Amino acid sequence: MPPTTAPESLVPLPPAVFHILLSLADEDRHGYAIIQDIAARTGGEVTLGAGTLYRSIQRMLEQDLIVESGSRPAPEADDERRRYYRVTAFGRKVARAEAERLAGLVQLARQSGVMPRKV
Repeated sequence: MPPTTAPESLVPLPPAVFHILLSLADEDRHGYAIIQDIAARTGGEVTLGAGTLYRSIQRMLEQDLIVESGSRPAPEADDERRRYYRVTAFGRKVARAEAERLAGLVQLARQSGVMPRKV
């Protein structure tokens, strides 16, 4: 995707993509660490398989949502086969657009009585 693409044009995001963006929002991670982080953040309710993760990562790289990170941990704490990923500024904007879309849906659910209104 060209950098001139509007973030809103990519929403709604597939759930796996949104979870990966959230996982990478606070630090660079390699694939297995992304899987572990998503499982931890969701209390085990969301578990990504390796195939889903790496297909999503490939698409996200093509869309400029993430990039491979050049920084790595110390060699004794790393495996040279790992690839680390970092969210881009565009990826953050897309994640924000998706979060706003979801918040809007929650607001509609409250207005319709499907969910209780905040007190």
